[in-house]
Amino acid sequence: MTSPTTPTPPATPNRRDPYEGFAGRVGRTFAESAPSWPPPRRPAGGRAPNVVVVLVDDMGYSDIGPFGSEVPTPVLDELAEGGLRLANYHTMPLCSPARAALLTGLNPHRVGYSTVANFDPGFPGYGMEVGEDIPTLAELLHDAGYATYAVGKWHLTRDSASNAADDRRNWPLQKGFDQYYGVLEGLTSLFHPHQLVRDNSPLDIDELPDGYYYTDDITDQAISMVKSLRAHDPDKPFFLYVAHNAVHGPLQAKPADIARQRGRYDGGWDALRRTRFARQIADGLFPEGTALPDRNSEAGFDVGPWDELTPDQQRRYARYMEVYAAMVDNIDQNLGRLTETLRALGELDNTIIVFTSDNGGTGEGGAEGTRSYFSRFVHQPVPDDWNEDVDRDTELIGGPQSLVHYPRGWGMASNTPFRLYKGQTYAGGVRVPFVISWPEGLRRSDGDSGVRQQYQYVTDITPTLLELTGVRRPELRHSRPVQEPDGVSFAPVLHDGRAPSAHTEQYCEMSGNRSYYRDGWKLVTLHRPGTPYDDGEWALYDLRSDPTET
Repeated sequence: MTSPTTPTPPATPNRRDPYEGFAGRVGRTFAESAPSWPPPRRPAGGRAPNVVVVLVDDMGYSDIGPFGSEVPTPVLDELAEGGLRLANYHTMPLCSPARAALLTGLNPHRVGYSTVANFDPGFPGYGMEVGEDIPTLAELLHDAGYATYAVGKWHLTRDSASNAADDRRNWPLQKGFDQYYGVLEGLTSLFHPHQLVRDNSPLDIDELPDGYYYTDDITDQAISMVKSLRAHDPDKPFFLYVAHNAVHGPLQAKPADIARQRGRYDGGWDALRRTRFARQIADGLFPEGTALPDRNSEAGFDVGPWDELTPDQQRRYARYMEVYAAMVDNIDQNLGRLTETLRALGELDNTIIVFTSDNGGTGEGGAEGTRSYFSRFVHQPVPDDWNEDVDRDTELIGGPQSLVHYPRGWGMASNTPFRLYKGQTYAGGVRVPFVISWPEGLRRSDGDSGVRQQYQYVTDITPTLLELTGVRRPELRHSRPVQEPDGVSFAPVLHDGRAPSAHTEQYCEMSGNRSYYRDGWKLVTLHRPGTPYDDGEWALYDLRSDPTET
């Protein structure tokens, strides 16, 4: 016997009153009504600054003039002279995690980027997608009334989601950018990019123009975006994210840029480290008495003395570094083209410009350098007689017919005065240059050197830029709670060199390499793949007296 059941009432339609919240008056006719339009979105607080973030790929701490380099970087020199240098800025030791942290203010494991965005192993923290409850800097500034543009390297979309058939939910336009031009992948040829993307569409390009060079191209596109905005709106502020694929391998540069570097590196990496370190001490980046570590000696990362190389090796190795320096030079030239555009528009003084790197210099080229860079990423089984390198005419190094990377001795010099490289949690992998300029908003007082020694981390960039622009990070977005950030604003440090850093502790992990920072102390490992994780491999450093971890 069954019990009688109560009939289910019909479902109530989910309908919204279109007049709810309408600020005008609705009568029987238009003549009896008063219209109302929502105001255009504009940042609060008057004339908001533009924001330009220039992110270079695999650039070490000492590779620009304001941080000790011999490479002429006059544009960056000028920005640093009038702005500020963060001498104790830290990042992640690999590209995708650093980019996810920079654009969200969250630690990369929380965003889902524990490693590079080329695969999805199927675990939390490795999903390679920015969640809907994690707004990016572009989304937050866009919500506040900014135009938002991105050019260059994205590398926040895993390989399986980078094709034209994908739903594109993690492509730049779906993460807050109005326009995008560049390469979704992590690396490419600078003379023949393998897949350029404009906005949401991969481009089919049969032939590139003579003299094409990718770093020039993305700068052209960035300048065009800014000029187009001003042709339509004279006042709307913009956020421009310039993410260079340079100076990531393969190393390729224009002949004229290489020619300017000829002979500059004939003295080798040992002499280069000493001269760069002397400049760093003289500029106040490190106190007198700071030790320059010996050459890297760890197995698989070691570097031999320059003087023990044969003359032929020295000539070939110097050529690699000439190409690398030419790429740095070209980045500075293109930054100059962008700043001159802003100057011509009368907007340079009210533009916040950030220049930094995603991680430190790399040892990927091996002890001797490689003339077949992409082969270094072949991890599947190969025939026993397979040669991962190829013979190559030295004169072709750096040109469109070669895909090279320098010997790791130059990566060591790039990271002067720190130990080890990209991928490791020692300082060589995580301490990089940082320059910020905003003439109207960050004025230095008399006697201020412009050098800041406080500890800051990559997750601090988004909170800082939000504070400087006056944009509040909401607790709800699209009626959903947003995840709280891990980073903290370092705006007080920018305004006052005596202010303490609010970022007092931070973990870092990459492929088993780990570190933990707290109040000037750092625990760090150099993990050997396949070995136990609890084998007592920790080292402890007081970075206040030993910033180079010796």
